This record gives sequence, C-alpha cells and structure tokens, in this order.
Amino acid sequence: MSKNPKRYTVTAALIYANGPIHIGHLAGCYLPADVYVRYLRMKGKDVAFISGTDEHGVPITIKAKKEGITPQEVVDKYYKIIKDSFEQFGISFDIYSRTSNQVHHETSQEFFTTMFDKGYFDEVVTEQYFDETAQQFLADRYIIGECPVCHNPGAYGDQCEKCGSALSPTELINPQSTISGAKPVMKETKNWYLPLDRMQPQIEEYVNSHKEWKTNVMGQCQSWLKQGLQPRAMTRDLDWGVKVPLEDAEGKVLYVWFDAPIGYISMTKEWAAQVGKNWEDYWRDKENTNLVHFIGKDNIVFHCIIFPAMLMAEGSFVLADNVPANEFMNLENDKISTSRNWAVWLHEYLEEFPGKQDVLRFALMANAPETKDNDFTWKDFQTKNNSELVGIFGNFINRTLVLTEKYYEGIVPEAGELQEIDKNAIAALAQLPCDISDSLKNFKFREALAGMIEVARLGNKYLADTEPWKAIKTDEERVKTIMYVAAQISATLAIVCEPFLPFTAEKLYKQLNLKEWKLAGDTGKPEWRDAGKPGLLPVGTKIQADGLLFEKIEDATVEAQVQKLLDTKKMNELESKKVPELKPEIQFDDFAKLDIRVGTILEAEAMPKSKKLLKFLIDDGMEKRTILSGIAEHYKPEEMLGKQVTFVANLAPRKMMGIESQGMILMAEDADGSLALLQPNKQVWSGAGVS
Repeated sequence: MSKNPKRYTVTAALIYANGPIHIGHLAGCYLPADVYVRYLRMKGKDVAFISGTDEHGVPITIKAKKEGITPQEVVDKYYKIIKDSFEQFGISFDIYSRTSNQVHHETSQEFFTTMFDKGYFDEVVTEQYFDETAQQFLADRYIIGECPVCHNPGAYGDQCEKCGSALSPTELINPQSTISGAKPVMKETKNWYLPLDRMQPQIEEYVNSHKEWKTNVMGQCQSWLKQGLQPRAMTRDLDWGVKVPLEDAEGKVLYVWFDAPIGYISMTKEWAAQVGKNWEDYWRDKENTNLVHFIGKDNIVFHCIIFPAMLMAEGSFVLADNVPANEFMNLENDKISTSRNWAVWLHEYLEEFPGKQDVLRFALMANAPETKDNDFTWKDFQTKNNSELVGIFGNFINRTLVLTEKYYEGIVPEAGELQEIDKNAIAALAQLPCDISDSLKNFKFREALAGMIEVARLGNKYLADTEPWKAIKTDEERVKTIMYVAAQISATLAIVCEPFLPFTAEKLYKQLNLKEWKLAGDTGKPEWRDAGKPGLLPVGTKIQADGLLFEKIEDATVEAQVQKLLDTKKMNELESKKVPELKPEIQFDDFAKLDIRVGTILEAEAMPKSKKLLKFLIDDGMEKRTILSGIAEHYKPEEMLGKQVTFVANLAPRKMMGIESQGMILMAEDADGSLALLQPNKQVWSGAGVS
C-alpha cells in the first residue's frame, strides 16, 4: 500500500439486479464504504467511489422466469429501485452504473482477449449437467438437490445456503433441474478455465503480503489456499451475459464472476469520461493509487483470490490494497432471507421513516458485523435513536444553541480567561478527531462511531459540570467562556459526524453557520483537519436553533415494524404448510356406518377450568343432546347460539370432565390452525341427514 497515495479507487460490491436493497446489504458493504469515502473526501483525497448492479448470471434469469418477464426487464426494474434507494439514503457514489452497458461488455471482452492471447486459459472439455427436457446446460443455480454435508434438500449446485458449504453440482444427492424438474444427465461441453492451481504461488505471495487485512478476510483466504486452488471455468453455457469473444464459443458467455469485478473498471471509464478525468490513473498507476474493495464475507474469495489472479494475468492493473469485508447482519435473531421476505427493505424504510436516514445509518454502524455476524432489532434501533442520538447528541446541540440564543441573541461570545476545566475540554476536543481518524483508517467503523458520540458526551459533561444556567446569575463573564467552548465542541461535532450522519451534518452546518466561513480548505466547507481546532467557530458567528436534530421514536412505531415481521413469518409458515396426507383407503360400507346429521344449537356455555371445551345443548330433531367440543379458542359461546352444525350422531358417548358428550361436531382446520364450522349453506330442519 502506498503510504501517501495520490488517489483512492474505492469499490462497493456489485449487487444482483434481481431485488431491492435491504439492511444486510447496507451493513455488510455499502454503509462502511460510504463512511470511508466521505472521510477521505474530507481529508482532501482524490477518490473514485464506484459501484453498480451486476446484471448477468443465473439469479437474473431465475428471477425473470419467476416473474414471467425478460431478463432485461428484470434488470431495468431493479436497477432503478436500487439506484433511487441509495441516492435517498445518502450513499455518495461517484457513479452507480450497470454491467449491461455496452462499455462494460467491450471492456470485459477486451480483458478476456488479452488473457487469452497471453495463453492464460486452458480449453477443457468436461461433462456437465444437461436438462434434456429444456434442452440446455444447467448452470450451478439451475440445479438443486440434497446437500452432502447437512442434507438440506434444497441446496444449490454451488452452495448450500443452510450450512454455507461451497459445493459443485456433481456433489448434490438426487439433483434435479429447477427449470423442468427433470433429473439432469451428464453431457460433454467445452469451456475456458483459469488455472488457479498453477497461479497459487503468485496468489499466496500477494495475500501474505497483506498482514494488515482483517482476520476474517485473511482466515478465509488461508483456508482456500490451504485446500489448494483448483482451475475454475471462466465461461458458461448460457444465453444471458457477455458473449465470449472467440469464434468457437457460440452459445457461451463469460462467467458472471469473471465479468462482474471488471465492472469496477468499466464503470470507472464511464465516470471518468463524464467528468473529464483519465480512468487509467485510477487503475493503472500502481505507485500512486490505493484500491479498496468493500464487500460482504460471501464475496471474499472472488475479490481476494480470483479477481487478483485475473488482474495478475492481464498484467497492467493495480491490485487491491485492502478488502475490508464484513460478516452478515441478521434480523431479529434470524438470518435475513429475500426468498422468505425476512428483511427490512431500504425503499420501504425510506417511505415509512421519512427524514430518518441517519437514524438507520447510526443503528447499522453501531452494530456493524465487522468480525462476526451481528443482529438488528427494532428495539435496539429505537434505543440507539432515543438514548444516543436524541439523549446525547441532540441534547448537547440543543442546549448549546438555545442557551446561546437566550443569553447572547445567538452570537458566539468571546471567551475570557480559561479555567482548568475549559483547557481540559479543549485538549480532549483536539484529540478526539485524531482518534476517530485512526479508527477509520483501520476500517474500525464501530470504534470510530463511538469516538464521534464521545465528542457529544464531552459536550454534555462540560455543560453539566460548568452549569451555565446557574453561573449566569452570579458571573456573566464566566458564562461567555463556557458558551464559547460549547460552540467549539458543537462545530467539531458537526465535522466528525459528517461521514456517519451526512443529513444531520448538513442541518448542523446551517445551524452553526459553518458554511459561511473559509476554513482550512478552499471549498467553503469544513474539512477534517479543521475539527478540534481552537476558534473553529469564530467569535461573532450568528448561530440559531432551527428545530431538533432528532426526534424520539415511540413504542407504537417499532411495535408496528415488529408486527410486520411477525405477519411475514406467519405467512411463510402458512405457505410452507402442506395439506395432510390421505388416510388409509376405506370401503363404502365403512363410511355408511357414520350417521352425520345437522343440529341446531340451543344453549352454549364455557366449561369451568377448561380453556378449550365448550358445552352445547343441541336439537337433533328427535331429542336434545349434550355435546362437548374443543373449540373455545376459536368461538365464543354467545357466537354459537342458534347456529346449525354438522355432527356425528352415532359416536359412542364419551365422558369428559365428568360430563357425557353424545356426539362430535365437525370442523375444518385451516392452514393457520384456526377452525371453521361445517354448516349447510341454507337453513335445514334439525336432524337432517348428511350423505
């Protein structure tokens, strides 16, 4: 890594354009990337922040088939949803593009051709699964079967999502095609393989040269290297994707994990052309450019081993200096799942919590899954907002602005002689931005966020210890110093919060009038090096409270979100519930023995000491009979009066709780376990037989 690089190329994983963004995506990759980039920009660094949608590969074609539309219609639909969500959430990409663009196809094909001309690919004929019904070769995700490790019956041909094992299609037990449901057969096909086994020494040298990588990243890399790298096909037998630029490659496209990371390069080309820069500076200037990939843990092998191997083979590009991958974010103690709709979707959050982008940013960063999986809960979201953003951050800023307005008509006063408590606060204020900066440089975002809140804590403690609301009665000059120091803490807080809480920073800059001052930089906007400086907010600056920065989130609000998830879980359970299997076959004579009749309920009452039983007096047309039925959790006694029900009239009497029940009322059980009466669709005479 260059110690003082001229520029940074920062990428955030290209997400499949087959669904919206959820909080797992944000916490794992996009939010830490945005915080890091915003920090670099505030440091005056030249940064290209690149991302987009991955619009090729099997997940797209599967989604298209499921929705009954073309793959292009799928990617067009979700690209817009994803891009709009990111923009509204404040993810500050320099470009958010897509791999379906022509420049990407051309760049990927050029990359492949260069490697091919250098002799890096092995042409290999292998047997792969083929669907004879659909008449096509099956990519990994078009095959499901039983996982050989955990025996999950729905494992994919490349991975079991239940146990996380990486698989190959031939390892699956009882494989079947997801297209036709047929059992696939093996058929010969030709593809081009990257010989990772022969490149292993070069890859190992690269990986081992980065001891500073996070332990979870390095651990996964070493696990792959220890097992021994294997050749990997860089082409696929598909009709959706970047066409292989060879004459004898009809019906083949580039493997999605070959072309997708090249998207970082093609998108940089697009951006550079738009802003008049040279894209090669960001990808080929090896001495002066740091490349940083932000990803989730499921993409570590591709960004730390396969993509670097491709770049080494091509020969002219920089290699990643760091790959700060995060682990997974769970939701309410359950794994986020798009197929089960178990997620907090960003576009829905933005609609339901208008103006609260920074609250979600804060909650996700505070629980960022940096070294292990972590959990998002709505209760914790509420606590983070109410206790820290409202109670600490907002409380300090509001007190400072209100007291300055009250005592000095909103004008920052001139400080008098500094006491020890003032000097200590100013010294701590100077150190905190340095500590936050160190944490951000080392990709410790939770630690950095805690440092940011510590600035607000410093302010609150300073005001609590100096008590200007009391001092104003006896020493007005002393209060000027107190409010001057509080104003400086507020200004530093505005700067250091910007990478994490950009919308809040914008409000605070306006309230403190910071944008009116030319500080260390020439942008007219504060830079990181301004933070903690004495006199950051000059004497005489007009500041004003303009509404609270944060508002409390009430219990009812989070309870509604939790209920929404519970409703989703219930719906999933209902959809997965199967119709009971048929009981053993009976003869007509067996059925004819049953005497099923219609009766009218005359009386109904709950059974004492029983949660389930109701006691009925029923007119069966000949006499009145007592029947006990376990439906108290589904019907109230008063609801049953006058209803006609079907019942088995010749069932042998049975004593329950000391009372003889003379029959059985017939009910139907719904998928959710609720019971429904079986009733005639019109009034009939009591005692009518059912046949």
